[in-house]
Amino acid sequence: MITEKQLKNYAELIVRLGANVQKGQKVIVRIAVDQYEFAHLLVEECYKAGASRVTVDWDDAAKSRLDYTFADEEVLGTLLPWEFAKLEQMEKDLPCMIRILSDDPGAMEGIDSKKLAAVMQRRAAASKPYNDRMMGRYHWVVAAVPSKGWAKKCFPDDTEEEAFSKLWDAILTTTRMNGPEDPLEAWNRHLGALKARTEWLNAQNFTSLVYKADNGTDFTVGLIPGGLWVSAVQMSSLTGAEYLPNMPTEEIFTTPFAGKAEGTLVSSKPLSWNGGIIDNFSITFEKGRAVSCHAQKGQDLLEFMLGMDEGAARLGEVALVPFESPINECGFLFYNTLFDENAVCHVAVGRGFPEVLEDGENISPEERTEQGINDSMIHVDFMVGTRDLMIKGVRADGSETVIFENGTWKLSLEEMK
Repeated sequence: MITEKQLKNYAELIVRLGANVQKGQKVIVRIAVDQYEFAHLLVEECYKAGASRVTVDWDDAAKSRLDYTFADEEVLGTLLPWEFAKLEQMEKDLPCMIRILSDDPGAMEGIDSKKLAAVMQRRAAASKPYNDRMMGRYHWVVAAVPSKGWAKKCFPDDTEEEAFSKLWDAILTTTRMNGPEDPLEAWNRHLGALKARTEWLNAQNFTSLVYKADNGTDFTVGLIPGGLWVSAVQMSSLTGAEYLPNMPTEEIFTTPFAGKAEGTLVSSKPLSWNGGIIDNFSITFEKGRAVSCHAQKGQDLLEFMLGMDEGAARLGEVALVPFESPINECGFLFYNTLFDENAVCHVAVGRGFPEVLEDGENISPEERTEQGINDSMIHVDFMVGTRDLMIKGVRADGSETVIFENGTWKLSLEEMK
């Protein structure tokens, strides 16, 4: 069982490495009510790091389930005046955001998934202008602690306590807390390796990527001219300080050119989205848009997701993750995108990342769109990495280089130098 010392060390890692809370910064921690003890550790670490004020936004999945059971869709989807005032205050303060995931993936089981998605659609549309203006300016990190419901979803054949212990062990292993190295040293080495591969990718000047796998994936996607590949570490345009948005993280990613995607992507892992599971699915693209999709489970939910708004049917991200990642080697599905997207290669439909453009955070949404960044109220990652996945990069002159072979990097770090 995890010790109090391990909990404190993990909270410190999230605050210091992940969020990188700066002196005088305001912080908002969003966490489930039943994780109050860990919330207290995070608050303490934030103040020790120099935070001027720490606010906790409490999540309560059981209360949310009651809302969706009894309240009308229109009521739930309407932001109240105090919610707009909160967004305005956040836009003014640009607080550091720490999000801790722990919800049971089955917390909304039995609730109408279309109602869940419709409420999210309405609320996301109302808050989008504020989020667009804040994008890239504040520090944020998403990490996780287990709940017993989540653990039982991952390990249904174990007792509740055994499952809980196993999930804690997996979280600490994938966040490099359990290894023989000091966690900070392990992270620095890992981030250095991601940075080296990112620099190699940026030097290649690929204009498109081609994906092929025996499961039916046969796909080509265009890249933004001059668009950057980005790894784990981000830099705030407000403070100039670096932070680590995802813990764990194994990806190197970019935003492809909206409107330049052809062919079929086949999922390699189930997608947990908006209270439901979409499994064994494929999406076919023409001229950059999803024109058809097929799922053995969750077809209606997949169709709804791709129709959330004009940009939901286009891609906002392509990400490279080796098949032998620590998360994939855990050998089970986390039912949580933070982990599952970092298990293998993935793509995302919806919103793209302006940070792949030079000074992208400071240009207007219209300019971002002109340069090829997709815009949407959603950003949903799904996994396409397989043991036999091949990805090659193509340049403007037609020359090609295999990037991934048999699901992993073709070249070693030494060969990329």
